[in-house]
Amino acid sequence: QAQLVESGGGLVQAGGSLRLSCAVSGRPFSNYAMGWFRQAPGKEREFVAAISRMGRKTEYADSVKGRFTISRDNAKNTMYLQMSSLKPEDTAVYYCAADFSLTEASLLRTAASVYDYWGQGTQVTVSS
Repeated sequence: QAQLVESGGGLVQAGGSLRLSCAVSGRPFSNYAMGWFRQAPGKEREFVAAISRMGRKTEYADSVKGRFTISRDNAKNTMYLQMSSLKPEDTAVYYCAADFSLTEASLLRTAASVYDYWGQGTQVTVSS
């Protein structure tokens, strides 16, 4: 069983930046593609970004392209989400998730239902 713990959320003004972290334990971190999802009140959980096992491939939701950057440090078993130019509509609980991936070339997946492990979430609030 893998354990995922997010940190770095908080309250920020529109236009500001935050960096989220996701620390993983219990399973070999480099065996998993990783993803960030978010869920706003009254809305479905939505895909934000994903990164391949070794970090050579990334994918982003259109709504965050050019503003958010996903990265990982396999030596530290940690994934990051650098968020810039934040907007009030980015307000949500942000979750990290792990998707077992056979190879670095495996397709990055955006559906929450296929991810194997989840963190507890961290709140991000962007004030206008």
